[in-house]
Amino acid sequence: MDIYDVVIKNAQVADPEQEVMFKANIALLNGKIAAITSEDIRGKVEIDAKGCTVSPGFIDIHAHIDGNINCGELSLVQGITTTVGGNCGGGPLNLDKFFYRQNKNGFLINQLQFIGHSFSLRCSVGITNPYIGATENEIRKMKTILEKEFYNGAVGLSFGLEYAPGSSFEEVIALSKVASKHKKLISIHTRLRAPNDLDSLREAVRISEITGALVQVSHLVYQYGTGVMTEALDIIDRARDRGVNIWADSGMYTSFATGICTSVFDENHIKKFGWKLSDLFIASGSLKGHCLTRDLYKKLRNKKENAVIICSTGIENEIYEALLKDYIVPSSDSGASPTGNMGEGHPQNAGTFPRFFRKMVREKNYISPIEAIKKCTLIPARILGLKNKGRMAVGYDGDLVVFDLNTICDKSRFLGKGKPDTYPEGIHYVIVNGQIVFENGRIKKGVLPGRAIEMN
Repeated sequence: MDIYDVVIKNAQVADPEQEVMFKANIALLNGKIAAITSEDIRGKVEIDAKGCTVSPGFIDIHAHIDGNINCGELSLVQGITTTVGGNCGGGPLNLDKFFYRQNKNGFLINQLQFIGHSFSLRCSVGITNPYIGATENEIRKMKTILEKEFYNGAVGLSFGLEYAPGSSFEEVIALSKVASKHKKLISIHTRLRAPNDLDSLREAVRISEITGALVQVSHLVYQYGTGVMTEALDIIDRARDRGVNIWADSGMYTSFATGICTSVFDENHIKKFGWKLSDLFIASGSLKGHCLTRDLYKKLRNKKENAVIICSTGIENEIYEALLKDYIVPSSDSGASPTGNMGEGHPQNAGTFPRFFRKMVREKNYISPIEAIKKCTLIPARILGLKNKGRMAVGYDGDLVVFDLNTICDKSRFLGKGKPDTYPEGIHYVIVNGQIVFENGRIKKGVLPGRAIEMN
């Protein structure tokens, strides 16, 4: 009898490609799924998954981990085995060095990287004012850098247009055409100039129409879940009906988080959106736990302390309205705290995917377990072009999650109501590239099988 590296017995196996769930034993060998069978099999390590579901590892298409190990831990414990960084126009350049370092040192989970325009590329050519557009020469330089990074393995190009509102449509299209030429994905945090600004979404559609590139609209609920989700979805539906290759991802909360020093929290932007300072919660740093006042706002902005601010703007039902669409997948928008303390920040960092199952499947009964699993695995794998992930079949990567559909839930809470970094419940094992990294509530020390994936 063959002895495998890891055997999972008595599992309720979820196959998102065939959209079925069935009883079987799973064997892992050399980082791959080696067998899915009803036969009795043996492994060096054996897991009894009786009463649990085993699915492919979850794929988080929108996050900001970018090699931060503490942030990576909170993704791992949610069942995420692959994350995509460099979103919203940020993240590292020089991906050859980033990938080399990550693979030399190892990481908890797999990482793909976008190349960001609105912070990274613009800064690299000397643009520090978010309210001005790039010159022809600066656009040319950004295109050259982007070409290089695509050859280095970037999965695509990301825009954070709300963070660089002066970006011209000319520079956006010029860079998007480079992405299209290389058959790369474009992630867009839309421009959002005012409340209920649907023209910003139409701009994302136009980018795909003009270039032919696959466009992924970032955290749709945080952009349009403020009373206009039905209209936003109608724009996407009509675009897809006429052949536009546009998709979206969405968080699971009615509040978003970003840095106080970004243009999102410029005084004029705050006024346009009608936010009260008392609605803005300081979630990191020396002043965490307080709502903003005029004095605290000036203090943080003047000191340039880039504290995380949480802004509550959303309507809960619009989260579910969005995620019922088959072209919208859950995403965490997870990011490291500026202080390095992951006990700060937004509970999405530790809670998004368990919350998705708790809310959408168990409590609301809006979608079936296999539909939910497909949204967390196969659909993002297809969007990203990951041929060996998000599937449950022999020969595919051994990224697996063992969890209880009856108990999986988020336990992370906003500061003042609990801890943002509390681990979820109901996830028993997370396996990355054939190695157990999370087991019964604990991360295994020194086990770093995650790979930085070069998309060439």
